[in-house]
Amino acid sequence: MNLATLQQDFRAWLMTASPEAAGRLGPDTAAGLAVYQNNYRAQLVGCLETSFPRVHEWMGDEAFLASAIAHIDRHPPHAWTLDAYADGFDATLAARYPNNPDLHELAWIEHAMSVAFVASDATPPSAAALASIDWDAATLVLVPSLQVRTTTTNAHDLWTALSDGEPLPESEMLAAPSGLIVWRKDFGCYLHQVDAVERDALIHLQANGRFDALCEMLVERLGEDDGIARAGALLASWLGNALIARIESN
Repeated sequence: MNLATLQQDFRAWLMTASPEAAGRLGPDTAAGLAVYQNNYRAQLVGCLETSFPRVHEWMGDEAFLASAIAHIDRHPPHAWTLDAYADGFDATLAARYPNNPDLHELAWIEHAMSVAFVASDATPPSAAALASIDWDAATLVLVPSLQVRTTTTNAHDLWTALSDGEPLPESEMLAAPSGLIVWRKDFGCYLHQVDAVERDALIHLQANGRFDALCEMLVERLGEDDGIARAGALLASWLGNALIARIESN
């Protein structure tokens, strides 16, 4: 057996406890292999516990452990660092608990906050730089840490209560879907709940950063006067909250 085959069989044993792979590794290795597999799975469970402490607290030990094991069974590590192993755990929870969107959204928030913390830095444009911008030809580049999603539950309130050690509110559906945004400003990560208009505006900018195209979208949705007014208000809010990394003129 060459080294590559040995490594493949050892990986197959760690991930699936393959008896065929164990047999090829040797008849007297079962006890030692079990130790390695237990360590492998324990480290991945620990990684998920570290990455999702508030989700763990909310679900409880038994339900969280069962979900972690289900995730480990289907998703081997995919990157050089275990920090990336948390990717996709919210999808595992969505598959296991399809009728609990509050749980899916809470897991997304926790992961998004971690991702935002290690995202690339960005220096917002200065007030002086804004004075010379041709807004009809401006492209808004959002900060790399910004993440946006639709929310249908009060997951924002659940996250806030868990973070502050406050009594948890009852889970409930929102009257209408809105949005969640997560980003980093300086050394802090922030979570805001936004209305559907701002959510869609940010998603639009992520796909097409042109400010004039954003104005057109808002005018079409809200009417000319309200659309232009909302575009200006959103721009001011995004600049004030450091959501814009730079403004380019085309």
